[in-house]
Amino acid sequence: MTTLENTFIKVETVAEIQDAVRGHSRIGVRGGGSKPVLSTPIDQTTLLDLSALRGVTVYDPGEFTFTAKAATPLTEVEAMLAEKGQYLPFDPPLAEDGATLGGTVAAGLSGPGRFRYGGVRDFLIGIRFVDGRGEEVRGGGNVVKNAAGFDFPKLMVGSLGKLGILTELTFKVFPAPPATGTLRAVYADLNPALDALNRLAKSKFDIDALDLAPLADGIVLWVRLGGLPNALPDRLERLAALLSAADAPQHMERHGADNPAPHWPEMKRMSWCGDDATLVKIPVTPARIRTFDAELARQGAIRRYSAGGNTAWVAWKAPIDGLESLLQRRQLAGLCLLGMAQRPWIGHLPGRALVQRVASTLDPMNKFAVLDAYPVKANVNEGD
Repeated sequence: MTTLENTFIKVETVAEIQDAVRGHSRIGVRGGGSKPVLSTPIDQTTLLDLSALRGVTVYDPGEFTFTAKAATPLTEVEAMLAEKGQYLPFDPPLAEDGATLGGTVAAGLSGPGRFRYGGVRDFLIGIRFVDGRGEEVRGGGNVVKNAAGFDFPKLMVGSLGKLGILTELTFKVFPAPPATGTLRAVYADLNPALDALNRLAKSKFDIDALDLAPLADGIVLWVRLGGLPNALPDRLERLAALLSAADAPQHMERHGADNPAPHWPEMKRMSWCGDDATLVKIPVTPARIRTFDAELARQGAIRRYSAGGNTAWVAWKAPIDGLESLLQRRQLAGLCLLGMAQRPWIGHLPGRALVQRVASTLDPMNKFAVLDAYPVKANVNEGD
Protein backbone atom coordinates (compact mmCIF):
# COMPACT_ATOMS: atom_id res chain seq x y z
CA MET A 1 0.00 0.00 0.00
CA THR A 2 1.54 3.30 -1.17
CA THR A 3 0.66 6.73 0.26
CA LEU A 4 0.76 9.67 -2.16
CA GLU A 5 1.09 13.22 -0.76
CA ASN A 6 -0.86 12.28 2.38
CA THR A 7 -4.10 12.65 0.38
CA PHE A 8 -4.28 9.58 -1.84
CA ILE A 9 -3.75 5.97 -0.86
CA LYS A 10 -3.21 3.54 -3.71
CA VAL A 11 -4.60 0.13 -2.79
CA GLU A 12 -4.09 -3.10 -4.68
CA THR A 13 -6.07 -5.66 -2.69
CA VAL A 14 -9.31 -5.94 -0.77
CA ALA A 15 -7.31 -6.38 2.44
CA GLU A 16 -5.62 -3.01 1.86
CA ILE A 17 -9.02 -1.39 1.34
CA GLN A 18 -10.21 -2.89 4.60
CA ASP A 19 -7.13 -1.63 6.43
CA ALA A 20 -7.61 1.87 4.99
CA VAL A 21 -11.27 1.99 6.00
CA ARG A 22 -10.46 0.86 9.53
CA GLY A 23 -7.56 3.28 9.85
CA HIS A 24 -9.10 6.51 8.55
CA SER A 25 -12.12 8.53 9.57
CA ARG A 26 -13.23 9.92 6.21
CA ILE A 27 -12.96 7.89 3.01
CA GLY A 28 -13.55 8.60 -0.67
CA VAL A 29 -12.70 6.52 -3.74
CA ARG A 30 -11.42 6.99 -7.29
CA GLY A 31 -11.21 4.38 -10.01
CA GLY A 32 -10.59 5.57 -13.56
CA GLY A 33 -11.15 9.28 -12.85
CA SER A 34 -13.54 9.61 -15.82
CA LYS A 35 -16.13 11.50 -13.74
CA PRO A 36 -14.07 14.09 -11.84
CA VAL A 37 -16.97 15.75 -10.02
CA LEU A 38 -17.57 12.42 -8.27
CA SER A 39 -13.95 11.64 -7.39
CA THR A 40 -12.32 14.97 -6.54
CA PRO A 41 -11.32 14.91 -2.85
CA ILE A 42 -12.72 17.44 -0.43
CA ASP A 43 -11.18 18.67 2.82
CA GLN A 44 -10.01 16.07 5.35
CA THR A 45 -10.82 13.12 3.09
CA THR A 46 -8.58 10.14 2.48
CA LEU A 47 -9.05 9.23 -1.17
CA LEU A 48 -8.44 5.61 -2.10
CA ASP A 49 -7.04 5.05 -5.58
CA LEU A 50 -8.58 1.75 -6.71
CA SER A 51 -7.08 1.73 -10.20
CA ALA A 52 -4.96 -1.36 -9.47
CA LEU A 53 -8.01 -3.39 -8.43
CA ARG A 54 -8.72 -4.56 -11.98
CA GLY A 55 -9.11 -7.68 -14.04
CA VAL A 56 -11.80 -10.16 -15.08
CA THR A 57 -11.78 -13.12 -12.69
CA VAL A 58 -14.47 -15.30 -14.29
CA TYR A 59 -16.06 -15.22 -17.75
CA ASP A 60 -18.55 -17.88 -18.80
CA PRO A 61 -19.78 -17.08 -22.32
CA GLY A 62 -22.13 -20.07 -22.23
CA GLU A 63 -23.90 -18.69 -19.16
CA PHE A 64 -23.67 -15.09 -20.42
CA THR A 65 -22.06 -13.84 -17.20
CA PHE A 66 -18.72 -12.49 -16.05
CA THR A 67 -17.16 -11.36 -12.78
CA ALA A 68 -14.53 -8.65 -12.56
CA LYS A 69 -12.78 -6.47 -10.01
CA ALA A 70 -14.35 -3.06 -9.51
CA ALA A 71 -11.70 -0.90 -11.22
CA THR A 72 -11.65 -2.98 -14.40
CA PRO A 73 -11.90 -0.56 -17.35
CA LEU A 74 -15.02 -0.84 -19.47
CA THR A 75 -12.87 -0.94 -22.59
CA GLU A 76 -11.29 -4.20 -21.44
CA VAL A 77 -14.66 -5.75 -20.70
CA GLU A 78 -16.17 -4.63 -24.00
CA ALA A 79 -13.24 -6.04 -25.96
CA MET A 80 -13.47 -9.37 -24.14
CA LEU A 81 -17.20 -9.67 -24.76
CA ALA A 82 -16.90 -8.67 -28.41
CA GLU A 83 -14.59 -11.63 -29.06
CA LYS A 84 -17.50 -13.90 -28.13
CA GLY A 85 -20.17 -11.85 -29.90
CA GLN A 86 -21.58 -10.50 -26.63
CA TYR A 87 -22.01 -7.05 -25.10
CA LEU A 88 -23.44 -4.89 -22.30
CA PRO A 89 -26.67 -3.65 -23.93
CA PHE A 90 -27.12 -0.59 -21.69
CA ASP A 91 -24.32 1.29 -23.53
CA PRO A 92 -22.24 2.38 -20.51
CA PRO A 93 -20.80 5.84 -21.27
CA LEU A 94 -17.31 7.33 -20.92
CA ALA A 95 -15.48 4.06 -21.51
CA GLU A 96 -12.86 5.74 -23.70
CA ASP A 97 -12.18 8.22 -20.91
CA GLY A 98 -11.30 5.44 -18.49
CA ALA A 99 -14.67 4.60 -16.93
CA THR A 100 -14.63 1.45 -14.81
CA LEU A 101 -17.25 -1.12 -13.91
CA GLY A 102 -17.38 0.03 -10.29
CA GLY A 103 -17.65 3.70 -11.21
CA THR A 104 -20.44 2.97 -13.67
CA VAL A 105 -22.41 1.14 -10.99
CA ALA A 106 -21.71 3.69 -8.25
CA ALA A 107 -22.82 6.54 -10.52
CA GLY A 108 -25.73 4.53 -11.95
CA LEU A 109 -24.87 5.42 -15.54
CA SER A 110 -26.56 3.91 -18.57
CA GLY A 111 -26.60 4.97 -22.21
CA PRO A 112 -29.14 4.90 -25.07
CA GLY A 113 -29.52 1.10 -25.01
CA ARG A 114 -31.35 1.41 -21.71
CA PHE A 115 -34.49 2.22 -23.74
CA ARG A 116 -35.07 -1.39 -24.76
CA TYR A 117 -32.93 -3.51 -22.48
CA GLY A 118 -32.93 -1.71 -19.15
CA GLY A 119 -30.12 0.05 -17.31
CA VAL A 120 -27.05 -0.99 -15.38
CA ARG A 121 -29.22 -2.13 -12.47
CA ASP A 122 -30.87 -4.72 -14.71
CA PHE A 123 -27.55 -6.37 -15.65
CA LEU A 124 -25.75 -6.28 -12.32
CA ILE A 125 -26.44 -9.58 -10.53
CA GLY A 126 -23.76 -9.80 -7.87
CA ILE A 127 -21.37 -7.59 -5.89
CA ARG A 128 -18.77 -7.58 -3.15
CA PHE A 129 -18.07 -4.39 -1.21
CA VAL A 130 -16.31 -3.18 1.91
CA ASP A 131 -18.63 -1.55 4.43
CA GLY A 132 -17.89 1.17 6.97
CA ARG A 133 -16.59 -1.35 9.50
CA GLY A 134 -14.00 -2.59 7.06
CA GLU A 135 -15.85 -5.88 6.49
CA GLU A 136 -16.32 -7.33 3.01
CA VAL A 137 -19.98 -7.98 2.23
CA ARG A 138 -21.39 -10.09 -0.58
CA GLY A 139 -24.75 -9.57 -2.28
CA GLY A 140 -26.44 -11.38 -5.14
CA GLY A 141 -24.57 -14.16 -6.94
CA ASN A 142 -22.78 -15.20 -10.10
CA VAL A 143 -25.69 -16.77 -11.97
CA VAL A 144 -28.63 -15.07 -13.66
CA LYS A 145 -31.29 -16.94 -11.68
CA ASN A 146 -30.28 -15.91 -8.19
CA ALA A 147 -32.50 -14.85 -5.32
CA ALA A 148 -30.23 -15.29 -2.32
CA GLY A 149 -30.05 -12.64 0.38
CA PHE A 150 -30.77 -8.92 0.41
CA ASP A 151 -30.67 -7.16 -2.97
CA PHE A 152 -27.42 -5.27 -2.37
CA PRO A 153 -26.64 -5.01 -6.11
CA LYS A 154 -29.68 -2.82 -6.75
CA LEU A 155 -28.99 -0.78 -3.62
CA MET A 156 -25.47 0.07 -4.75
CA VAL A 157 -26.49 1.40 -8.15
CA GLY A 158 -26.23 5.19 -7.92
CA SER A 159 -24.96 5.16 -4.32
CA LEU A 160 -21.77 7.14 -5.18
CA GLY A 161 -19.73 5.30 -2.56
CA LYS A 162 -22.01 6.47 0.23
CA LEU A 163 -22.87 2.92 1.30
CA GLY A 164 -19.63 1.05 0.70
CA ILE A 165 -16.60 0.54 -1.54
CA LEU A 166 -17.28 -1.84 -4.41
CA THR A 167 -14.58 -4.48 -4.89
CA GLU A 168 -16.06 -7.05 -7.28
CA LEU A 169 -19.06 -7.16 -9.62
CA THR A 170 -20.90 -9.82 -11.61
CA PHE A 171 -22.91 -8.95 -14.70
CA LYS A 172 -25.11 -10.80 -17.10
CA VAL A 173 -24.59 -9.98 -20.78
CA PHE A 174 -26.49 -10.40 -24.06
CA PRO A 175 -25.60 -11.60 -27.56
CA ALA A 176 -24.63 -8.60 -29.68
CA PRO A 177 -26.85 -7.93 -32.72
CA PRO A 178 -25.22 -9.02 -35.99
CA ALA A 179 -25.76 -5.52 -37.38
CA THR A 180 -27.38 -2.20 -36.52
CA GLY A 181 -29.14 0.44 -38.57
CA THR A 182 -30.20 3.95 -37.68
CA LEU A 183 -32.88 6.33 -38.93
CA ARG A 184 -32.22 10.05 -38.52
CA ALA A 185 -35.37 12.20 -38.77
CA VAL A 186 -35.16 16.00 -38.62
CA TYR A 187 -38.08 18.16 -37.43
CA ALA A 188 -38.46 21.92 -37.48
CA ASP A 189 -39.98 22.10 -34.00
CA LEU A 190 -39.82 20.17 -30.75
CA ASN A 191 -43.51 19.26 -30.53
CA PRO A 192 -43.74 17.08 -33.66
CA ALA A 193 -40.42 15.48 -32.75
CA LEU A 194 -41.76 14.57 -29.32
CA ASP A 195 -44.97 13.28 -30.88
CA ALA A 196 -42.88 11.03 -33.11
CA LEU A 197 -40.78 9.85 -30.16
CA ASN A 198 -43.90 8.95 -28.16
CA ARG A 199 -45.43 7.19 -31.14
CA LEU A 200 -42.35 5.06 -31.70
CA ALA A 201 -41.98 4.30 -27.99
CA LYS A 202 -45.47 2.76 -28.05
CA SER A 203 -45.13 1.06 -31.43
CA LYS A 204 -44.53 -2.61 -32.18
CA PHE A 205 -41.13 -1.90 -33.74
CA ASP A 206 -38.23 -3.59 -31.94
CA ILE A 207 -36.32 -0.37 -31.32
CA ASP A 208 -32.96 -0.69 -29.55
CA ALA A 209 -32.43 3.01 -28.82
CA LEU A 210 -34.50 6.18 -29.20
CA ASP A 211 -32.90 9.60 -28.64
CA LEU A 212 -33.74 13.24 -29.33
CA ALA A 213 -31.15 15.95 -30.02
CA PRO A 214 -32.01 19.67 -30.40
CA LEU A 215 -29.46 20.94 -32.93
CA ALA A 216 -28.92 24.17 -34.85
CA ASP A 217 -30.59 22.76 -37.99
CA GLY A 218 -33.62 21.30 -36.21
CA ILE A 219 -34.74 18.69 -33.71
CA VAL A 220 -33.19 15.36 -34.61
CA LEU A 221 -34.80 12.05 -33.71
CA TRP A 222 -32.34 9.14 -33.68
CA VAL A 223 -33.77 5.61 -33.91
CA ARG A 224 -31.50 2.55 -33.75
CA LEU A 225 -32.48 -0.97 -34.76
CA GLY A 226 -30.50 -4.18 -34.35
CA GLY A 227 -30.80 -7.45 -36.25
CA LEU A 228 -29.82 -9.37 -39.34
CA PRO A 229 -28.02 -7.29 -41.99
CA ASN A 230 -30.34 -8.35 -44.83
CA ALA A 231 -33.46 -7.46 -42.83
CA LEU A 232 -32.43 -4.01 -41.58
CA PRO A 233 -32.98 -2.00 -44.81
CA ASP A 234 -36.61 -3.12 -45.05
CA ARG A 235 -37.21 -2.45 -41.35
CA LEU A 236 -35.75 1.06 -41.69
CA GLU A 237 -37.99 1.71 -44.70
CA ARG A 238 -41.09 0.67 -42.80
CA LEU A 239 -40.02 2.86 -39.90
CA ALA A 240 -39.51 5.82 -42.23
CA ALA A 241 -42.92 5.23 -43.80
CA LEU A 242 -44.57 5.34 -40.38
CA LEU A 243 -42.92 8.66 -39.51
CA SER A 244 -43.69 10.16 -42.93
CA ALA A 245 -47.36 9.31 -42.66
CA ALA A 246 -47.81 10.54 -39.11
CA ASP A 247 -45.36 13.33 -38.30
CA ALA A 248 -43.93 14.58 -41.62
CA PRO A 249 -40.28 15.19 -40.73
CA GLN A 250 -38.42 17.68 -42.88
CA HIS A 251 -35.69 15.21 -43.75
CA MET A 252 -34.72 11.58 -43.10
CA GLU A 253 -31.47 9.65 -43.48
CA ARG A 254 -30.66 5.96 -43.15
CA HIS A 255 -27.39 4.84 -41.62
CA GLY A 256 -25.92 1.37 -41.88
CA ALA A 257 -22.55 -0.34 -41.80
CA ASP A 258 -21.26 1.72 -44.74
CA ASN A 259 -22.20 5.06 -43.15
CA PRO A 260 -22.45 4.62 -39.36
CA ALA A 261 -24.57 7.09 -37.43
CA PRO A 262 -22.33 9.50 -35.47
CA HIS A 263 -24.81 10.01 -32.64
CA TRP A 264 -24.24 6.74 -30.78
CA PRO A 265 -20.44 6.99 -30.37
CA GLU A 266 -20.89 10.65 -29.43
CA MET A 267 -23.24 9.57 -26.64
CA LYS A 268 -20.77 6.91 -25.48
CA ARG A 269 -17.96 9.46 -25.30
CA MET A 270 -20.14 12.45 -24.36
CA SER A 271 -18.03 14.35 -26.89
CA TRP A 272 -20.96 16.55 -27.88
CA CYS A 273 -20.93 18.50 -24.60
CA GLY A 274 -17.54 20.22 -25.09
CA ASP A 275 -14.71 20.83 -22.66
CA ASP A 276 -16.00 24.00 -20.99
CA ALA A 277 -19.36 22.74 -19.69
CA THR A 278 -20.65 20.86 -16.67
CA LEU A 279 -22.29 17.62 -17.78
CA VAL A 280 -25.41 16.86 -15.76
CA LYS A 281 -27.69 13.82 -15.94
CA ILE A 282 -31.35 14.54 -15.14
CA PRO A 283 -34.22 12.02 -14.99
CA VAL A 284 -37.22 13.36 -16.91
CA THR A 285 -40.24 12.11 -18.82
CA PRO A 286 -41.20 12.97 -22.42
CA ALA A 287 -44.14 15.00 -21.12
CA ARG A 288 -41.84 17.23 -19.05
CA ILE A 289 -39.44 17.86 -21.91
CA ARG A 290 -41.79 20.24 -23.76
CA THR A 291 -41.48 23.11 -21.29
CA PHE A 292 -38.19 22.10 -19.67
CA ASP A 293 -36.35 22.24 -22.98
CA ALA A 294 -37.50 25.80 -23.66
CA GLU A 295 -35.92 26.97 -20.39
CA LEU A 296 -32.70 25.12 -21.12
CA ALA A 297 -32.54 26.62 -24.60
CA ARG A 298 -32.96 30.16 -23.22
CA GLN A 299 -29.94 29.53 -20.97
CA GLY A 300 -27.82 28.30 -23.89
CA ALA A 301 -27.56 24.74 -22.60
CA ILE A 302 -26.72 21.90 -25.01
CA ARG A 303 -29.17 19.03 -24.57
CA ARG A 304 -29.59 15.39 -25.47
CA TYR A 305 -32.67 13.39 -24.49
CA SER A 306 -31.96 9.68 -24.31
CA ALA A 307 -33.67 6.38 -23.43
CA GLY A 308 -36.94 7.34 -25.09
CA GLY A 309 -36.96 10.78 -23.48
CA ASN A 310 -36.52 9.51 -19.93
CA THR A 311 -33.00 10.86 -19.41
CA ALA A 312 -31.83 14.41 -20.10
CA TRP A 313 -28.10 14.97 -20.56
CA VAL A 314 -27.37 18.69 -20.18
CA ALA A 315 -24.10 20.50 -20.92
CA TRP A 316 -24.31 23.68 -18.81
CA LYS A 317 -21.74 26.41 -19.49
CA ALA A 318 -23.02 29.04 -17.06
CA PRO A 319 -22.51 28.94 -13.26
CA ILE A 320 -24.18 25.79 -11.98
CA ASP A 321 -26.38 27.75 -9.54
CA GLY A 322 -28.59 28.73 -12.48
CA LEU A 323 -29.33 25.11 -13.32
CA GLU A 324 -29.77 24.35 -9.63
CA SER A 325 -32.54 26.95 -9.41
CA LEU A 326 -34.21 25.69 -12.57
CA LEU A 327 -34.26 22.12 -11.28
CA GLN A 328 -35.57 23.21 -7.90
CA ARG A 329 -38.49 25.03 -9.55
CA ARG A 330 -39.35 21.98 -11.62
CA GLN A 331 -38.72 19.49 -8.80
CA LEU A 332 -36.06 17.68 -10.79
CA ALA A 333 -32.74 16.24 -9.63
CA GLY A 334 -29.40 16.43 -11.40
CA LEU A 335 -26.16 14.47 -11.08
CA CYS A 336 -23.05 16.41 -12.12
CA LEU A 337 -20.32 14.29 -13.70
CA LEU A 338 -17.89 16.44 -15.68
CA GLY A 339 -16.84 20.06 -15.39
CA MET A 340 -16.28 22.49 -12.54
CA ALA A 341 -19.24 21.70 -10.26
CA GLN A 342 -18.28 21.56 -6.59
CA ARG A 343 -20.87 18.95 -5.64
CA PRO A 344 -22.47 15.98 -7.40
CA TRP A 345 -26.15 16.47 -6.61
CA ILE A 346 -28.16 19.56 -7.51
CA GLY A 347 -31.85 20.40 -7.66
CA HIS A 348 -34.82 18.92 -5.87
CA LEU A 349 -33.58 15.90 -3.90
CA PRO A 350 -36.06 14.19 -1.60
CA GLY A 351 -35.25 10.92 0.11
CA ARG A 352 -32.27 11.94 2.25
CA ALA A 353 -33.73 10.36 5.40
CA LEU A 354 -34.07 6.96 3.72
CA VAL A 355 -30.49 7.01 2.48
CA GLN A 356 -29.22 8.02 5.90
CA ARG A 357 -31.05 5.12 7.55
CA VAL A 358 -29.46 2.63 5.17
CA ALA A 359 -26.07 4.31 5.53
CA SER A 360 -26.26 4.19 9.31
CA THR A 361 -26.45 0.40 9.10
CA LEU A 362 -23.68 -0.13 6.54
CA ASP A 363 -21.50 2.74 7.76
CA PRO A 364 -22.29 3.36 11.44
CA MET A 365 -19.17 5.48 11.99
CA ASN A 366 -19.90 7.72 8.99
CA LYS A 367 -16.67 6.81 7.20
CA PHE A 368 -18.17 7.38 3.75
CA ALA A 369 -19.80 10.72 4.56
CA VAL A 370 -17.98 12.57 1.78
CA LEU A 371 -21.32 13.63 0.27
CA ASP A 372 -23.02 14.60 3.53
CA ALA A 373 -22.75 18.30 2.69
CA TYR A 374 -25.25 17.66 -0.11
CA PRO A 375 -28.66 16.01 -0.04
CA VAL A 376 -28.65 12.63 -1.74
CA LYS A 377 -31.33 10.36 -3.10
CA ALA A 378 -30.58 6.73 -3.79
CA ASN A 379 -30.78 5.81 -7.49
CA VAL A 380 -32.31 9.14 -8.57
CA ASN A 381 -29.85 9.30 -11.46
CA GLU A 382 -31.28 6.13 -13.00
CA GLY A 383 -34.51 7.96 -13.76
CA ASP A 384 -36.66 5.00 -12.64
